[in-house]
Amino acid sequence: MMEASTRFERPVRIRFSHCDPAGIVFFPQYLVMTNALVEDWFNEALDINYAAMISKRRVGLPIVKLDCTFSRPSQMGDTLMLSLTLDRIGARSVGIVIDAQAQGETRFHARQVLVTTSLESGVSIDIPDDIRAALTRFNPAALAEVKDEVKETRS
Repeated sequence: MMEASTRFERPVRIRFSHCDPAGIVFFPQYLVMTNALVEDWFNEALDINYAAMISKRRVGLPIVKLDCTFSRPSQMGDTLMLSLTLDRIGARSVGIVIDAQAQGETRFHARQVLVTTSLESGVSIDIPDDIRAALTRFNPAALAEVKDEVKETRS
């Protein structure tokens, strides 16, 4: 397990498959990249097996709120540094911020709310204790007052 940190980073090379006919990253590809970053964060920084969480434990982590800003285009051959920070841990949800930087400039910025969900029933569930503990180790300052959390459910 990695040493506790409040930021998880990963370089991503922009490939032909990320780009549209104009030769720049097709914007939905940023969300594919951010999903891969979240999976890596769980596996490497939180020491939670993401595949087992989904397939064996049947706990999902869908995005229920997403705010994106696309600042500058990225092109094939660029290397983006994706960074994830955890800014909120609620009873059933977490808030994360993801930035993509290249050549000293922001290319993409996203704020996401992810909700722990039973993949059997499709409804939100409390964050499992082991996942809550891992999130808290990653950023203790992100713990939210449960009374302040708006319980979000998946319809």
